[in-house]
Amino acid sequence: MELTWYGRTCVRLRGRDAVVVNDAYPAVVGPTGRGISGDIVTYSHPDDGPVSRAKGRLSRDGGTVLPTSLEEAFVLDGPGEYEVKDVLLTGVRTYRDDAKGAERGKQTAFVVELDSLSTIHLGDIGHLLTEEKLGDIGSIHVACVPIGGALSATKAAELIAQLGPKIVVPMPAREEDDTWRDALARFLHEMGAQPVAQPKLSITPSGLPSETTTVVLESRGKV
Repeated sequence: MELTWYGRTCVRLRGRDAVVVNDAYPAVVGPTGRGISGDIVTYSHPDDGPVSRAKGRLSRDGGTVLPTSLEEAFVLDGPGEYEVKDVLLTGVRTYRDDAKGAERGKQTAFVVELDSLSTIHLGDIGHLLTEEKLGDIGSIHVACVPIGGALSATKAAELIAQLGPKIVVPMPAREEDDTWRDALARFLHEMGAQPVAQPKLSITPSGLPSETTTVVLESRGKV
């Protein structure tokens, strides 16, 4: 499986039989200026801003305009268990704050089973997980965690400790805010990691590290 980060909380997982894109914001394009492609698109939460009046397909909750390049993809934006193109996906109800959504609203974290690897995309989560939620999520190999949002660096590291993945991919969720570099640095300090940024990550079940490893990716997206 190949994992690429396109800025904010947008991640693309390319497997042998399908491509899953998480949180594709309307203006995202790849490094060549072309739209990113995928078979399945998941959205953790609607766009914060008002929905664009531009023509385009909307997510099922009507809160997000899909990029043109993904209009033919199968869209998921809520909790539940799904099987699409032989890919198993589990949407788990979570929140964007530590007050069960009272401050910033609810969201969905998605677990994607692709190429015998379990990847969780935590969206813009703002809290630690209960035992019940951890049971819903199950065993995780790769965790994509937001940095610079509602979670402090310490809480983000605690969340990773709860999940126990082999690989951690931090997603600076507020790239337009200059504080994201400091937020990422604090998280890496909490994780005891000093990784060198790389363009993408290729993962196989046999190649997973024995201990939790943090991987920093370069943003491949252009707005």
